[in-house]
Amino acid sequence: MNLFFRSKPKIPASTVIEIDGKPVTVTVRVNARARSYRLSIPHSGGPLLTLPPHGKWAEAEAFLGRHQNWLAARLKRAPEVTSFTDGGVVPLRGVEHRIVGTGRIRGRVEVSEIEGEPVLLVPGDPAHQARRLVDWLKDEAQADLEIRSAIHAERLGVTVKTIKMRSQASRWGSCSSTGNINYNWRLVLAPPFVLDYVAAHEVAHLVEMNHSAAFWATVKRTLPDMEKGRAWLKTHGRQLMAHGG
Repeated sequence: MNLFFRSKPKIPASTVIEIDGKPVTVTVRVNARARSYRLSIPHSGGPLLTLPPHGKWAEAEAFLGRHQNWLAARLKRAPEVTSFTDGGVVPLRGVEHRIVGTGRIRGRVEVSEIEGEPVLLVPGDPAHQARRLVDWLKDEAQADLEIRSAIHAERLGVTVKTIKMRSQASRWGSCSSTGNINYNWRLVLAPPFVLDYVAAHEVAHLVEMNHSAAFWATVKRTLPDMEKGRAWLKTHGRQLMAHGG
């Protein structure tokens, strides 16, 4: 056997490390745009170890080991993923609602109130209630964001071609130069002024496809109090992303 031609260790899709006596799965990805090794905790999902295209697995493992204490500290502060189960609580436009399974096979999600508490009445088999609720929330987000996007587009004199809901792990929206906008459906969970800020932000990219001073001036032109929504997302964004994981 020729030892000079050993193949380099294959980069795995994930690896497991021990933190505080418990196994923690770390997802491993190679990013063509990455220039160095990077460890992060996305808004939804577990830890992520990113490698540059030229990365070597031995170096990545060593990097992960050196940052194990950092990861342990961050995991303690990370919000817990909130699933949409019967009896759980989910915010809708900034107001907490309790999830109540109706037991009915058919029907749509309904907003109601039980003994003074806002509730979301969700039909269907318990195993499918979370999916039904997410589908309904996406429809609600679509309706809200279409309205606010149209308002900002009219103010800025641009045209929005399509609007779609996505479930990005770390982004609230994205906009292409052709007028296609993607939004994170979880925006409908936040207070309306937050959703309005993200709509203004993405529509403003149709004027300025960057984050220059001119861009922020454009956002402020269509939404003078943009800082309110921006500040809310900086403070509460990670927790919002944890819903429906």
